[in-house]
Amino acid sequence: MLKLVENEVMKVILKKRLYVIMAILIVFISLFAYGEQYTLNKRKDEVGKRFGIENVDNWRSITEQQLIDLEERLDNPYIPEEGKASIKVRAEQLKFYLDNNVNPINSSSGRFMTRFVEQSIFLFIPLLIILLAGDIVSGESNKGTIKMLLTRPVPRWKILLSKLFALTILEMIIILLIGLISFIVSMVLFRYGGFNEPVITGFKIVGNQLNTSAVRNVPQWQYMVMVYSIGYFVSFVIGCISLMVSVVVRSTSASIGIMMSTLVGGSFLSFFIGDWKFTRYIFTVNLNLTDFLSGSMQQVEGLSMTFSTIVLLGWALVSVAVAFLVFTKKDILA
Repeated sequence: MLKLVENEVMKVILKKRLYVIMAILIVFISLFAYGEQYTLNKRKDEVGKRFGIENVDNWRSITEQQLIDLEERLDNPYIPEEGKASIKVRAEQLKFYLDNNVNPINSSSGRFMTRFVEQSIFLFIPLLIILLAGDIVSGESNKGTIKMLLTRPVPRWKILLSKLFALTILEMIIILLIGLISFIVSMVLFRYGGFNEPVITGFKIVGNQLNTSAVRNVPQWQYMVMVYSIGYFVSFVIGCISLMVSVVVRSTSASIGIMMSTLVGGSFLSFFIGDWKFTRYIFTVNLNLTDFLSGSMQQVEGLSMTFSTIVLLGWALVSVAVAFLVFTKKDILA
């Protein structure tokens, strides 16, 4: 089994797929870091103009400016009630930060590394996993190497299991690459460190109200571990679904196309039919698990960390079961 897994990992490395993903990460993480720096400087300029101060480095002043902007948006008659509820929750969070003297906007290596995964866990990271796993089986069919692979005196289930194990290893490599590249980029643009700074987590949305009964302070490094663990779990789920599609479809372009269209299309469902109960069971709707840590508003009612985790795990298990059933029973050589 170890040899099989090693062989599958080397296939991906030799195809230079990881190098392409690494290049994409360097570009997007750098752009994200620049955007973070630009936004922070713009907020400081706005605060300086509002209060007549040339240089504003006080996080409380910037946070108060954000709070004022949010309260002004609440008076906008063109914003729907759902949007106002989200703004109100965010405003209450900022008030909580101010009351407890916790800096929510400080730029540091630890915070940037965490924030990038939080922002990319819904779409960007899944797209990378799809790019990685979309042809893990269908690519063998396109090249005809699947026939040579299946002629080995190894059970089919063991071959597919080795691909699944290799996929989980490669997913871990991607998450680690995200952390490493984010750290290097943040050292260039932001100050070093910040891993022991306090982070407030445990916000809950009950109806359209913010519940702070379960809020607690954790160090940045601990919060970052939670966020990256969630990122890996989401990667694992997307990898399992991609593996199933790759087995069933047998075409690399079709496999990647189906997964990408499903991922993008599923995100639209949460906006247009979010009030339908069945929407809660679509895997794309449940990908934003980090929102439950930060206390962000959910587009679909009835979601929770436990519920979304169970739904995603169910999708992963069913996908793996279908993949093994098709791969072991169907005439792959035909």
